[in-house]
Amino acid sequence: MITQILLLILGLVLLIKGADWLVDGATSLAKKYNISDLAIGLTIVAFGTSAPELVVNTFASAQNHQDIVFGNVIGSNCFNLFIILGIAGLITPLVVQSSTVWREIPLSFLAIIILFFLTNNFLASDVPILSRLDGLILIIMFGLFLFYIYKNLKRDQTDSDVKVKNLSNLKTWIFLIVGLVGLVVGGKLLVTGAIKIATEFGISEKIIGMTIVAAGTSLPELATSVVAAIKKNNDIAVGNIIGSNIFNIFLILSASSLVRPILYDIKFNTDLYILGGGTIFLFIAMFTGQKKKLDRWEAALLLGFYISYIVFIVI
Repeated sequence: MITQILLLILGLVLLIKGADWLVDGATSLAKKYNISDLAIGLTIVAFGTSAPELVVNTFASAQNHQDIVFGNVIGSNCFNLFIILGIAGLITPLVVQSSTVWREIPLSFLAIIILFFLTNNFLASDVPILSRLDGLILIIMFGLFLFYIYKNLKRDQTDSDVKVKNLSNLKTWIFLIVGLVGLVVGGKLLVTGAIKIATEFGISEKIIGMTIVAAGTSLPELATSVVAAIKKNNDIAVGNIIGSNIFNIFLILSASSLVRPILYDIKFNTDLYILGGGTIFLFIAMFTGQKKKLDRWEAALLLGFYISYIVFIVI
């Protein structure tokens, strides 16, 4: 058991450092082409910090651990929205751009709705499953999201306050490659360790996926958004979270279902309701108090609610 715990911790460390190196390399490359902070937050940083979920889910899907697949993505999205935005918003009130309020937040809610209908298969089948066809639909939506970001790059161009490591081209690619290797190895260790620990203690894979795995794979988002909040770079702090949540549903679940169709436990519907409700709360928060700002008391509500919910499901 001690060995499994140590391997799980090692997997987490490799995931976090791998994502860190990947983000450093990717942001260095992006800033050389004068890409805006918001665009970097919604795409490159979001992809880099979502990479642990992608790797973990690929292994979990290949090994036919369906509850880990859904628990990781839905749990990570909840962790991102409630815990990370809650902590970042307590550090500093988060001012949000108009495009985030009117386009990115509603798009993240739309992703939840699409996932809900695809997994529950109200019309197509009596068996709740995310099929390969559903995966194709999600990957198409992901492509449309990338196209939207591309079309808005010039519109969102602003002066950047983000401190990016000044890497040579060689170091940039070394960071990218080493980061990806760390992610793959760390993801494999994390999935293996989590499954064995769950088996040893008789804990369901859903609980493991929603807690240990989801929190572990969300640590890069936590680190990125907290540092961005401390530096008062709200575009990176908020864009990273919203972008990661969209990536998780459209890209990661599509990749997972393309590896193997994934049976869906309808008990996850409750978690989707909570995720959807939290997203609606975030949207409404943009119009209460100071407009286009997540105030500290609103961040505290997000944080307090989800901590209570996690304690409830674990008990």
